[in-house]
Amino acid sequence: MSNGKEMEEVKYDLSKSAEKTVDGSCPEKEVKATVKREHWSNKMDFILSCLGWAVGLGNVWRFPYLCYRNGGGAFLVPYFLMLALSGLPLFLMELGLGQFASRGVIQIWCMAPAFKGIGLTMCMINSLVNIYYPVIIAYIFYYFFVSFARELPWKYCNPLWASENCTDPDSRSNSNGTFNGTFNGTGEYDVSTWSMTTMLPNSTNATNAIEYAKRPAQEFWDNFVLQRSSGLHDTGVIRWQLLLCLALVWILTFLALVKGVKSVGKVVYFTATFPYIVLTILLIRGLTLEGSLDGILYYIRPNFSRLKDPRVWKDAAAQIFYSLGPSWGGLLTMASYNKFNNNFYRDGIIIALLNCSTSIFAGFVIFSVVGFMSFDSGLPIDKVATSGPGLVFVVYPEALARMPFAPLWSVLFFFMFITIGLDSQFVDVETVVSGLYDIVEENIPYMRGRKTLLTGIISFVTFLIGILLVTQSGIYWLTLIDNFASTFTTLVVAVSECLVISYVYGAGRFVEDLKVMLGYRIPVYWQIAWMFIAPFVIVFIFIFFCVVYQPLIYDASYTYPQWGETLGWLMALSAMIFIPGYFLFFFLFKTEGSIRERFHTCLSPSEKWGR
Repeated sequence: MSNGKEMEEVKYDLSKSAEKTVDGSCPEKEVKATVKREHWSNKMDFILSCLGWAVGLGNVWRFPYLCYRNGGGAFLVPYFLMLALSGLPLFLMELGLGQFASRGVIQIWCMAPAFKGIGLTMCMINSLVNIYYPVIIAYIFYYFFVSFARELPWKYCNPLWASENCTDPDSRSNSNGTFNGTFNGTGEYDVSTWSMTTMLPNSTNATNAIEYAKRPAQEFWDNFVLQRSSGLHDTGVIRWQLLLCLALVWILTFLALVKGVKSVGKVVYFTATFPYIVLTILLIRGLTLEGSLDGILYYIRPNFSRLKDPRVWKDAAAQIFYSLGPSWGGLLTMASYNKFNNNFYRDGIIIALLNCSTSIFAGFVIFSVVGFMSFDSGLPIDKVATSGPGLVFVVYPEALARMPFAPLWSVLFFFMFITIGLDSQFVDVETVVSGLYDIVEENIPYMRGRKTLLTGIISFVTFLIGILLVTQSGIYWLTLIDNFASTFTTLVVAVSECLVISYVYGAGRFVEDLKVMLGYRIPVYWQIAWMFIAPFVIVFIFIFFCVVYQPLIYDASYTYPQWGETLGWLMALSAMIFIPGYFLFFFLFKTEGSIRERFHTCLSPSEKWGR
């Protein structure tokens, strides 16, 4: 149809889908369903949107570090095994469910209406993520803008922001001392300091003096970009440069979503492909640097003895789970805009493999430069390698500053991260918008056809909340929300999804639904994985996280106060409480009859399912 509103009417026989109801009865009449929803302009829009969303910052700043830490090339064994056992089954399950139902993350649970709390939890998770994730992109934008200079501002210590411990790289490399580097931080967020042992001038007894030196890039990050305060309680002032960058992120997000999937589908042609061009350019540049080969060998050299450590398997399972993104709602949202007979099964396998390949490829890019850093600084590679913001805002920028034509490489590097971050941001916001819009348009007549207005309201309100994170205490709040908003909650959602689809709705029944769309039955392995294997792996990750959990620390120097930890757990519980809370609400106020009849209503697809 014209005006960019391509709609489709799909009629299909749901009698097979309804063969097994909760009470074992089989409806005799054919049920006709009409699905009306905006669609992607073409298949490539969907594939690039999914790929852009799945390939996030973690693929570049976390996977390479995990790989080298957990046995190099040997880490790929548990990594791809966990992809087959849990990551890919959950990925395909959500794509199939989203495409079949063609609804947002809340209304999609008409398949078992008492479990709409799963969708509400997804919206809550994304709402929390949308508070801090744009701030990370704002940091990247700031580095991108200041890179347009003759000399990168973090190359040397600047009296405007450098402390007395700041040490220029030239003075470090020319000293006669030895370097003993240690990297500490918050969880995977390692930012670096190290001790430099130098000989005292004119010393006759070889007495060593220990001076704690900080690299200029670290000082620039802490003292100039963040102007970090003493803790959560010390809010300080708003960093207006970061505030402007945050506003820019939200303006770009709104503009990308203003026309729904039609506009997003066009933007991702650039944002999803450009990172691969830059990664390739940076790899070619990295391979020309001294020491790059040593870094790459350190990255891929297999150490199979590490596979005996259960933490390696936990890291592999967690990385696959958080990289592919099941249980966040993004996959459900994007698949809901597919045409009914789209081959999501083939698309899903392609996207998942491309996502994993991107992580591996990014490792070569990162460790070629890490090898150069090791060669240039005299530090061992394991003292240079790090992950998280420490890699993006400290280690890699310092390496860039030492290259010829440093500003050019810095602009490319940070622009690549901007496109990676925005891809994920678009889908995270669209997940909340589409989930809420499905409810709003049914209950508030004024909002029908006003999805753009809802997008604007959500964007503006979330931007206002995010202002707290661009104050001098912002990095502490960002780390707190990041640690509690999704780590545990997404695992709970994933298990809930598997149980509801496999045992409430019925895995066999779900497979029949997929057959209606695909025209063929998928292998029985996927049904087994949904029912048994994937839930087991997710529970394993959850238990492991609980066992090794430690109080939150930032930069090895700031331990969060008890009230901060409590606030973090309240955030996590505020999302998870929707699942049991909505079930209880639906059971008490939305059903009638005996207890058995009430449970039957709770667990049976509503009349809206498939329509």
